[in-house]
Amino acid sequence: MGEKVVAAIQDDYPDEFAWCYGCGRLNQEGLQIRTGWQGDETLTIYTPEEKHMALPGYVYGGVMASLIDCHGTGSAALALHRKNGHEPGDGAEPPRFVTASLHVDFIKPTPQNIPLKAVGRVEEIHPKKWKVEAEVFAGDALCARGEVVAVLMPQTFLSK
Repeated sequence: MGEKVVAAIQDDYPDEFAWCYGCGRLNQEGLQIRTGWQGDETLTIYTPEEKHMALPGYVYGGVMASLIDCHGTGSAALALHRKNGHEPGDGAEPPRFVTASLHVDFIKPTPQNIPLKAVGRVEEIHPKKWKVEAEVFAGDALCARGEVVAVLMPQTFLSK
């Protein structure tokens, strides 16, 4: 595969919002999913660890759902950040999204020990709501397909 995400939106999230189990760069126990642009599509490359096993040789479906979930919210953040005239790494704080809806279809068992590639297509459906269609591949094999409806993180998340 050899592809990698160089400039990920998650790298620019403020520290107080960088703890998500799926994509938080500060959560050492988490997956630390990173999402960036590849042309007009979004890209995440993630290699599950042995502990993410469902059965010997196969990835647990919950990890696949988490990958689609965080790829989706990251993709929505990328799209709105770009709409606002910014790109990852330019110093501007990106918007944060949360999941309103997650749908995952498992197409075939996902093999362990190879990098997974999530590719997303983003559509604005409301100024505060974005839909992301994602496909996850292991090599050339489509293993899962999903849809995430992401909404801008409510202000109530900012107060404790």
